[in-house]
Amino acid sequence: MKTRKVDLAEYLETDEDICEFLKEASMTCTPDEFIHALNTAARAKGMIEITKQTGVTRANIYKSLFANSDSRSETINKIINTFGNHLAVST
Repeated sequence: MKTRKVDLAEYLETDEDICEFLKEASMTCTPDEFIHALNTAARAKGMIEITKQTGVTRANIYKSLFANSDSRSETINKIINTFGNHLAVST
């Protein structure tokens, strides 16, 4: 039996899909898992579009979206903003 990896980015077709995906991830994921979710969302939107909207180089975006990297909050915030979201903490 052959299996293939499922890439959630293929199923996030609109900014609304991405917003719901990130909303759920923000409530249920660890920080590293949330960074992975941002990576998925950014790939769904397209790295070129993310680069255009954030003004951040593609290399810095990739660097920021790997859980093992020292992510810069400014870059992460810019990426979140491209989906029409703002990072917030609620109780």
